[in-house]
Amino acid sequence: MNDDEAIERSLAGDLAAYEALVARYSALAHRTASMLGAGDEAEDVVQEAFVKAFRHLASFRRDAPFRPWLLRIVANETHNLTRSRGRRSELTLRLGATASVAAPDDPEGAAVATDRRSRLLEAVRRLPDRERQAVVCRYFLQLSEAETAQVLDWPVGTVKSSTHRGLARLREEVGNELA
Repeated sequence: MNDDEAIERSLAGDLAAYEALVARYSALAHRTASMLGAGDEAEDVVQEAFVKAFRHLASFRRDAPFRPWLLRIVANETHNLTRSRGRRSELTLRLGATASVAAPDDPEGAAVATDRRSRLLEAVRRLPDRERQAVVCRYFLQLSEAETAQVLDWPVGTVKSSTHRGLARLREEVGNELA
């Protein structure tokens, strides 16, 4: 069942169809919430986002892709969470998709890879919020510029400039040592 079928069946009252959407996008939604600053509360953010998405499914534009629409809800819920904390969000980044993995039989390589990953993630955490959000969406979540713009509710030009500034700061901070 593709997204469009699942949405149509969900709108007709088939909860199993909505469960299929939840199963399909839960990991990505959780990763998005975590990387945008939800930290340990990512699970709560994701649950709230799926509830809101279900409630507003009738208003979803069927000619648009579901994934960016859902991730925008996740991003908004994460923003609400971090804003309510009243302090700069702590970012819990999940590794994996972008990090190089050393061979398990190479302890020195594994140690170097772990060190590089830690320094990069720390540098990403220190980016200003807008730059961090753009970099996380583009490179950690592997969203297109258009999807990132939709998720963050920014113009595409803002995504481009924020991503460019964020990458420039990362290059200054970690330089070529991670290349």
